[in-house]
Amino acid sequence: MSIRSLLPGRIGFGTAPLGNMFRAIPDDEAAATVQAAWDQGIRYFDTAPLYGAGLAEIRLGDVLADKPRAQYVLSTKVGRVILDEVEDPASRRLGEKGALFEHGRPNRIVNDYSADATLRSVEDSLKRLRTDRLDIVWVHDIAQDFYGDDWLAMYESARTGAFRALTRLREEGVIKAWGLGVNKVEPLEMTLDLDEPRPDAFLLAGRYTLLDHSRALQRLLPAAAERHVDIVVGGPYSSGILAGGNHYEYAEAPAAVVEKVSRIKALAQEHGIGIKSAALQFVLAHPAVAAAIPGATRPSRIAEDLGALTENVPSAFWKSLRDQKIIAHDAPVPVKDAS
Repeated sequence: MSIRSLLPGRIGFGTAPLGNMFRAIPDDEAAATVQAAWDQGIRYFDTAPLYGAGLAEIRLGDVLADKPRAQYVLSTKVGRVILDEVEDPASRRLGEKGALFEHGRPNRIVNDYSADATLRSVEDSLKRLRTDRLDIVWVHDIAQDFYGDDWLAMYESARTGAFRALTRLREEGVIKAWGLGVNKVEPLEMTLDLDEPRPDAFLLAGRYTLLDHSRALQRLLPAAAERHVDIVVGGPYSSGILAGGNHYEYAEAPAAVVEKVSRIKALAQEHGIGIKSAALQFVLAHPAVAAAIPGATRPSRIAEDLGALTENVPSAFWKSLRDQKIIAHDAPVPVKDAS
């Protein structure tokens, strides 16, 4: 099925920051941010067990517990099982992401993409989220950035385990849709080439943004559109560097990226728009993209995101980005006459 009929709008709320990504966030600040998203009309929420070893799911569930379940869409992920035993969060091996959630809960995280672990992960998430059902489930991070040379073996484990388990849950009506949630293009291209099982959508983080979109644009997005597999874009602000932060790819941004962002900011200022507007509207302009899910840890960020969605961005701005080779010439933009 197309998840466009399932999603309540083109912008959702990504909860990775609520797992204490980069910093320890007070519970009341996290709750106020989720409440602000709800109050301003956001009805799609995405989370994962990995985010703070269950912390993001717990915080999200605490706020949504008193909301009518039929009024929002909820997605989480499988591939990591959270145990009761504890470990040092700073010592976890998260591939290229390092100690991304070192401020999260100390519960031990086990990577497991088998069918049994998938079913257990779903049940555990339901408890942490304080809900009776999930709408979308993503198979999380079966890619090079987390598993290096072992990623193909992890992918195969998911193909024969999680993919089949989620297909069965979808057929039984337990969930409405499933797909992969990754930071790399290659696993998605491989999955599109499979005869079976067939996912409904992909959550792609960081690979279709103002700063990095060439590879996804060339093959993945056209192939996904042809097969009616919708794309949800995670990380539209490239880990924060396109929203005034210092992080790119979940680490301090390198000089070349900082320089490129400075050029984009200068053009945005010249045309009288916000850089968030440019970043968010760019990703949503591609016809294969169903929605974007920026993350936030402060209530004020929600209004900024919604404002960025509707700000009028002149066609001359997109032409400037193309002329300076910041975006690909064939990348779709919101204004049709910007070629």
